[in-house]
Amino acid sequence: MALLTTLVDTFNDGVIGANWGNSYGGATETGGQARVPCAAGVYAGYQTGRAWTLAGASIYLKLVTRPAASTGTDVSANFLITSAVEGTSIGFKYNAVTSKLRLQSNVDYYDAAAVELTYSATDHLWLRLREDGTNVYWDTSTNGSTWTNRRTLATPAWITAAVDTCAVDLYAYRDAGTTDHAAYDNVNTLADGAVVTATGTGTMTTTATATPGRAATGTGAGSADTDVTANSSAIYHATGAGSLDTDATATAGGTDRNDIDFQLGRPHSGWVVSAPWR
Repeated sequence: MALLTTLVDTFNDGVIGANWGNSYGGATETGGQARVPCAAGVYAGYQTGRAWTLAGASIYLKLVTRPAASTGTDVSANFLITSAVEGTSIGFKYNAVTSKLRLQSNVDYYDAAAVELTYSATDHLWLRLREDGTNVYWDTSTNGSTWTNRRTLATPAWITAAVDTCAVDLYAYRDAGTTDHAAYDNVNTLADGAVVTATGTGTMTTTATATPGRAATGTGAGSADTDVTANSSAIYHATGAGSLDTDATATAGGTDRNDIDFQLGRPHSGWVVSAPWR
């Protein structure tokens, strides 16, 4: 059972979502809102498929923009839950000519007992319908968080019978006058995060320095010159016979050109000296 409570949309991606597949009359998703044209003699609406249930559920939204009366005598923005029976619906109607907000439960397109409020763009900015198994409630809010109940009615039989066959219809109409639009936003959500796609250029710079250790090893008799290049860390190891004179310097980031010198002194007892030093 698709409860209307689970229908959530911020209208921020610029595309009419799959839930609103029955939209008509040139409705668009524009500027982060569901925008419905209001042109003379044309019905237009942002509408879901017939797959939802109001019984035990609720739905709220923000009426952001309302059409102007202009020269029309029948100009409105509507938020209705409609049944599969033509003319049977429940919801809100903003009348631009009378500046009234009508809370209605229609049968054959009309509710003789409807409640009408003088519209306030502040007090009636947010509109909510809910059903609790006993009654249907029409609520309004300034901020979408704190609600004021405006009408309560025993739940019409069609609401509990029309499981998964209701639709949400956000429509506008005018009989005459200058074309403008109605706009709706924030269905069942107070969040309004935008989806932004952009391209740009940037540079990522990564510097890594590895300083290896260097080793210079000289082995032998006599003298040996060894040039060593070392960065930061150098190990100099010399082995040989006789006296050892080692002069080595490690220079960070440079080249070491000091010598490792071997000098042979006079033989001592137990030493064997071979050619060519004999």
